[in-house]
Amino acid sequence: MMKKFAAVTLLTLGAVLAGCSKQEPAAPAAEAPAPAPAAVTKIVVGLDDNFPPMGFRDEKNDLVGFDIDMAREAAKRLGLEVEFKPIDWSAKEAELSGKRVDALWNGLTITEERKQNIGFTAPYMENHQIIVVPAGSSIQTKADLAGKVVGAQEGSSAVDAIKKEEAVFQSLKELKTFGDNVTALMDLSAGRLEAVVVDEVVGRYYVAKKPDQYAVLEDNFGTEDYGVGVRKDDTELLARLDKALEEMKADGAAAKIAEQWFGKNIIK
Repeated sequence: MMKKFAAVTLLTLGAVLAGCSKQEPAAPAAEAPAPAPAAVTKIVVGLDDNFPPMGFRDEKNDLVGFDIDMAREAAKRLGLEVEFKPIDWSAKEAELSGKRVDALWNGLTITEERKQNIGFTAPYMENHQIIVVPAGSSIQTKADLAGKVVGAQEGSSAVDAIKKEEAVFQSLKELKTFGDNVTALMDLSAGRLEAVVVDEVVGRYYVAKKPDQYAVLEDNFGTEDYGVGVRKDDTELLARLDKALEEMKADGAAAKIAEQWFGKNIIK
């Protein structure tokens, strides 16, 4: 009887010990932290490469211009490589949001509509939408555009400025849009247009080259500011560009670039 009781006791104790020695499943290993994002070393600038004197190709097919020099100076201060990528300017917002470019820097007008989709730096230049006509034209004011064929660059703020003045816009015979301002001005010279509405920096650049062919009216379609555009969520790049532009204004670098291209300091 004692042997039987001892055997049962030993079996029970063995079961208890076995249960006590059973290992709990190991806790899952903590996930490795996500790798830090790679440091930005390059900025891709989207531009219209037929927009002198802001950005265009010289006789060697190299990209040159006021905004090209401004972007290069800012990138140098930020320690970034800069790549210039010509784009269809009418699709600029899609190029930016699609991350095919990181910034739009080419005489980009700051408007309330564009602010919905683009983050802008502080303005660095003030501009007007001027009216260029052939030399000797009978057109003297905006009112004289009634019944006339007027040209502007597609997707530009010139188109927005004309349409904003509804009475003038409705009075036009036709508003023709072009892929770039150069083609519009060529059509003006050829007599296929009677006026072109264009950014002042571009219009006066061409008028100065051919003063016997063009005239600029005193009337214009308003004042606007130029800024650099980035994606709205790219706040770090925006802050860095703002800082670089502010430094360039403060130490005279921006004024020097402006004087090289326009003969005077037009930095805002």
